[in-house]
Parts: sequence; C-alpha cells; structure tokens
Amino acid sequence: MGTGIPRPLLITTAAVAGALLLSSVPAAARPGPPADGGGDGNGVHRERAGGGQGKAARTPAGAAAAALDGRAPSGPRHDGGYPRRTRLAPPAPDPADKSIRLGLTPYHSIAPKLNALQKLGDRVSVEIAGRSAGGRQLYLVTVTAPESDREAREQERMRELIENAPAAAAKDRRVKADYKAPVFINNNIHGNEWEGTDAALKLIEELAKAKDRKTADLLAKTRVYLNVTANPDGRIAGTRANSNGFDLNRDFITATQPEARAIRQIAIDKQPAVMIDLHGYVNGTLIEPTTPPHGENYEYDLFLKNSYANALGMERAVNGLGYTAEKDGVEPAVIPFRDQEEGWDDWPPIFTPQYMPFQGAVAAHTIEFPMQVNNRSYDTLPVAELRRRAAINTDIAGAAMRATLDYTAGKRSSVVADQIETFRRGAAGAAQVPVSEETVPGVPGIGPEDVYTTDFPRAYVVPAGRGQRSATAAARLVDHLVANDVRVERARRDFRLGGRSYGAGSYVVDMRQPKRGLANVILHEGRDISADVSTMYDISGWSLGLLWGASVEKVQKAPGGVDVPGRAVRAATPTGHVAARGDLRLRLGDPRELAALNSLLRDGVKVRRTADGSALVPASAREKAAALAVRYGVAFHATEARGIAPLHRTRVAAAVTPGELFALREMGFEVLPVSTAALNAGFDWSGAEVLFVSSGLEYGKLDAAARGSLDAFLAGGGGLVGRGAAGAAFNAGAGLLAAKPVEGNGDANGVVRVSHADGAVSGGAPEHSFVYSPMWFTDLGPGVRVEQSYGTGNPLVSGHWRAAGDGSGGPEDAAGQAAVVSGTSAKGAEVVLFGTEPLFRAHPKGAFAQVGRALIHSAG
Repeated sequence: MGTGIPRPLLITTAAVAGALLLSSVPAAARPGPPADGGGDGNGVHRERAGGGQGKAARTPAGAAAAALDGRAPSGPRHDGGYPRRTRLAPPAPDPADKSIRLGLTPYHSIAPKLNALQKLGDRVSVEIAGRSAGGRQLYLVTVTAPESDREAREQERMRELIENAPAAAAKDRRVKADYKAPVFINNNIHGNEWEGTDAALKLIEELAKAKDRKTADLLAKTRVYLNVTANPDGRIAGTRANSNGFDLNRDFITATQPEARAIRQIAIDKQPAVMIDLHGYVNGTLIEPTTPPHGENYEYDLFLKNSYANALGMERAVNGLGYTAEKDGVEPAVIPFRDQEEGWDDWPPIFTPQYMPFQGAVAAHTIEFPMQVNNRSYDTLPVAELRRRAAINTDIAGAAMRATLDYTAGKRSSVVADQIETFRRGAAGAAQVPVSEETVPGVPGIGPEDVYTTDFPRAYVVPAGRGQRSATAAARLVDHLVANDVRVERARRDFRLGGRSYGAGSYVVDMRQPKRGLANVILHEGRDISADVSTMYDISGWSLGLLWGASVEKVQKAPGGVDVPGRAVRAATPTGHVAARGDLRLRLGDPRELAALNSLLRDGVKVRRTADGSALVPASAREKAAALAVRYGVAFHATEARGIAPLHRTRVAAAVTPGELFALREMGFEVLPVSTAALNAGFDWSGAEVLFVSSGLEYGKLDAAARGSLDAFLAGGGGLVGRGAAGAAFNAGAGLLAAKPVEGNGDANGVVRVSHADGAVSGGAPEHSFVYSPMWFTDLGPGVRVEQSYGTGNPLVSGHWRAAGDGSGGPEDAAGQAAVVSGTSAKGAEVVLFGTEPLFRAHPKGAFAQVGRALIHSAG
C-alpha cells in the first residue's frame, strides 16, 4: 500500500435484499456477488443463462440477424446548428412497463416528455441515436446554448483538431477560449437500474428553464449529451439485459449489440471529455475511480487527476442531500480508489466508463445508487417503499449529474487541455506517466499497487496472403478497428517493417496515433495479472488480436519509422472468392463459413464432408456460393478432394447462455431452446439432431418420461455437445462419455494457449482459446479422443488464474491436460465436451467454428 487513507472493503445493498435498510450496515463487510443477482454488486457478475442462474436462454430466433450488423448506426446529425428538434412519435402505452410500479417514467412516456422539453426554449435538442435490439428508439438529448450553423461548424473544427492535430490544438487560441467541453451522461444501461433516466429528464427540464447566470455560463462552456435510456428493452421488461439477453455493460470492446454500437458512435462523434454512467444498487452510493488493477493502456495520470476530483465533488453533493443511515437507510458515499483495497477495478474495456477513456474522456465514472428496488426487492416490497427508494435514488443521481456539470464548467480549460494531451501522447508516441503523489498531486493514497503502464509497440501488422491464417477473420478485425475509430492503412505494394517482409494488401496499424490505447487494447495479447490482485470484478483477459481468428504481428521497433506505401482504410477489402471451375472447398474454420454452409444446406444443396472437416460444395452450386461469398466474405476454393459423408441441416436443441444462443444463430444453426422444465413438459426430439448443454438442463432433475425420450434420442443417433460444469454433469448423468471433469479455480478467466489434434472437430482451430471457470478432463475411457489440450508450462497468456487455497486448480495443473474431448458413447451417441468457453460474449470469435464443427460432427 502507498501512504494515505486506508481502503476498507465495500458492501452492497444486495447483501441485505428485502430488508428496509433502516439500520447501519458494517462498512467492513466482505464484498461478494449480489445475493439475488441484482445490481452490479462488488464481485464477479457472471453471464448467467437467461439473466438468472440455472435458466436456459430463450432469445427470439430473429434477434441475432437483427443485431449483427456491425456497421455504425446512422445516429445523430453531423451538420447544422443547435437546437436540432425532432418530433418524436410516441410508442403505444404499455401498462406492463416495470417502471410504473416504482413511480418512474415508463418508456412510452419519454417521447412525449422530450417533445414538450424541446418547446421550452432554444437549449434542448433531441435526436435518434439508434435502435435497441428490440427495435425501440434510443434518444440522445443535447443541452447547450444555441449555436448557429457557422458556430456549430467551428465547434466541429475544434473537436477534429483536438483529436487529429492535438499539438496544434494545444496552441489554438480559439480552442482555449471557445471550445465547449462535451459531457456525456449515460443512463439505464442495465434495464432494471431505472432511476438515471428520471434524473436525466429532471435535469434537462431544469437546464431548459433556468434563468440564472450560472446555468447560462455552464451551457456557454459545455455541451451536455444525455442518453436518456440506453436499454429501453430492459427498462420495460425489468431485466438487466436487453431483449437479446446481453448485459450491455459488458459489450463495449466487442460491440455485438446495437445499443453498444450506438453509444460507441456517440463517443466517437461527440468526443466527451467527462462522462458518468448511472447504475444501481450499492449502499453507500459508489462513485468511481476504482481500485487496482487499472487499465494499462490509459493515460492514467490524467484520468485519475480528473476522475478523483470529480468524485469528491459528487460525494459532497450526494452526502449534502441529507440522507442518513438512521433516517433513510442511506450510507455515506464510497469512492473505491480511496475506500477499498480491491475488487472494483477498471482493468477490462468492456464497461462503458472503462471504454470512454480510449475515446478521449479524462474523467469517467460508474455511479451506483444506494437503494435496491430490483429483482427480489421489486417483487416483495410494498409499492410505497419501492417508490420511496426510487425517489431517493433519483435525487442522488441528479446530484451526481449536477456536480459533474459544475466540475466540467469550472475546470473546462484544464479538462480540455488534458484531453488534448491524451491524444498528443498517442500521436507522438510519448511514454506514459506513471501515477504517483508527485505526478497526480491532490490524490491521497497512491502507491505502487496503482501503477499499471505498458510499452506500446511501434506498429501492428495484419498480414495478407500466406502470412494470414484467415482472410475472412482479418477483414472482420480490421473493420472492427475502423468502427472504433482506430487508424488502419492497407499496403499498396510489398514492404519491410521491423526486419520482416510483408505482402501488398497487408494492413498496418501505426501506433503513433491519437487512439493508440484503443488500438493496443484490441490487438495486444494482454497481461497475466494473477499475482497482482487476489480478486477481479469481471474478466481479466480479452485479446481480440489472439481470439478473433486473424494473424496479427507486433512490430516492437521500426528505426526507420512506419513508412508503408498505403492508403487509409474505411473498410476492409472484400475477401469473398469463388473458384472459376470445379467442385469447391469451404474451410469451416470461421463462424461466417459455418453461416454460409448452413445457408447452402437450407437451400437444399447437396454438400459433403471431407476428411479434414471441411465442406465439399458441388460445382453446380457455384452461383449460390458466389452470393454467399459476397454476403459473408468467405472463400470457396477449387478442390479435387472427395467427400466422405453427406452433410445435413443441423438442428440444435440448446440449453445455453444468451451469448451462446446468439452465437449459434449467428452461425446459421436452427436452434430450439430447451431446459429441464421444457423437457419435463414434453419435448419433440424429432426436430433435433444434436443437444448442446451448458446451462439450465440437469439430467437428474428430468422425470421418467423426459429421461426416456432423451435416452431414445441419444440411442437413435442424436449427439451431445457439452460445455463446462453443466455439460460435463449432464454427460455423466446420462452415462455417455467416460471422461472425468476436473474443475479449476472458478474465478479464473482469460486467454490460454492450446494445441489441437487434426480432424473434424478442432482441425484448423486457433492456437488460443478463452476460459472462464476452466475445466479439463482426465481418466479418459477407451476410444475417447483428445481434440484440444491446454498448452504446456503455464497456459495462461493473459487474465487472472490463481490456484485455490489448497494449491489446486491453477493453470499449472491444467497444463497439457485435455481441454476438449470427443468419442462415441456406449449408447451410440457422438459426444464432444468442452472445458474451455469458446462462445463467451463474442470474445473468442475465432473459436466459434470449433463449436459449429462439434455440433455437425455429433449430429452424425
């Protein structure tokens, strides 16, 4: 520990869910996941099936196709002055909206309120930032002093100068005098954490009506952007997740969901210098900055300086409301950096406030209201008590918002200067500044445990041609970089860089660019932080450079600079290809290749499987293949290989998490969601060829009729793919594959090295995979095949994986052990068991196809 204020541990309101919270709770209580799965809590919030442990996901079948468009939403306008008024068409009233019970604003009432607020004067603008997974509009409100078209163009010129020419911006007199510091307030990203929306509507009205000098000065110095509800689907349904079952506050570095992509585009277009994200429920009110570990790709000295100062202002405002533990059940506010040792970190870039610094925010906060009103509390507490709590939370959210605006207006010059400096360091390739009490004066308690920095490489290359294991995956990764506003160039001819030769068409990411931190957080392999802290809040490793199936090479030094003959990339070059004649080979090593295969099979094309697990497409289907090559960016190569067995549509009965269900549908599988309850209610197995189990289905809880039907399905040629503890337990309960599952540390997660056997399941899979509560298999019976093994030594590349207290379950125990196994059971069923987590939240995109191939293999 460094010197300064000690950091006691935090408690959550969920630990006392259902109580009226009218008594003080010990401040030193040990953190842990919420007892009822509500709020964020101070512990790992795992992706649970269907939003609750033990339930199988049942996302609507069309959801994946509707939400998989990775392009940026059209979003708000980029031209014209302010105000920008939009007449919103209110949705039909929904009396079932869960907000109503709390006395809060239902989604259908937001549009009429915003229409009315736009009429109060010339300060309020409303635009549509995008649509939710369920098709509902996302409302972006801008509150600022009026701007003519010319004035708005000048603000945009200055914004672009700050990002693209930060050294010049630092000297620009107009920037110093006139640039409006952008503030972003994000609300209700977790649908059952409602009150930020209502506080935002109150704030908009206050700012619209205010006649005082302070408000006029604020709006002359800032633009205030408010995402009124980031998750209207969840707001209405009273669920944490959106209608696809995704926790949007875990989606930012992968951006699978339209709501996250809309927020990402707001961040790029508006470039907020300060942002807050309103959540619930932690008592007392939690106000970031966080405990260690801190994201090593941030300019953390600039970030901590502003975030801590703004947190103090919010703390004063929240405590100044006068709520007390004795009278109201409200504990004093907590700032984790100051008040905790660990357990609430800003390490992964998956949360909104942890993504925003990469887009230029120099202060970004999660704010957790204190009074729980969701989950069990929502269902059991009297309406009057729920409304009392919701009113307190709304009041606290408003106080945090107003304090943030006060901080930004009062520190406008230094906040803007620090944003400029963030971008300048990236563009210049400057070294990071480690935090200390000297480099960040005014922040107590900084110690060596807070110092996290990285040595940025000089460049990354995504090679073309023979250096690239998958052109389809490379294009996906490049498009993702560009969508995140990372600068990428494509070489027009062959070149040398860092002592290596690369072919024309290779992509180059010069790390001397304003958003180098974002480029590095996407492409870098990451870091093993197992020894640094004992616990983490969520995932600890995520490298898309290793997990998305593309080849990525790091160039540490380039003495001559990165002078590549190329052009800036707006989108990756199309990768679709169809050979001119003969039969065609489709590799099936990428999720898009699985989607193309399933499309062919849906159309009745007679496709055969080859010995290496690829698909043999007849020459007669060339026209269909050509359309799919364009649609999915996949390659159909000429082949003289012979097919060894026909491939058929694989219909999957799936008891899986929402993310897995989404991934299966992305790959084009027809999925029938099942669960223990669904099977006990009577399930027609004639519509399925394979069962996939990872959550929500327990063999021992099936009644006799359900077990009989399932056993008949397995004996009649149906297959099983199992993942994790639930899949292994189901396999054992059904008496299928002889393989003993060994569970590693349940809190472990990250990127691991793996090796593969050739064949139909894992042939051609990436050399890295992802684990969350890792598992491996021992005592393999006769005929059980090892499809994938953990790497030798320490297989963990990046993340957090310690041994348990008794010394077992660490990565060294997993080294060399079987991670994925397959075989034919005594009942005749083909079985594949995964100890890795190859479909986790779209992080291991390159491993998706391994699951697809396993399903095809097991279906027979």
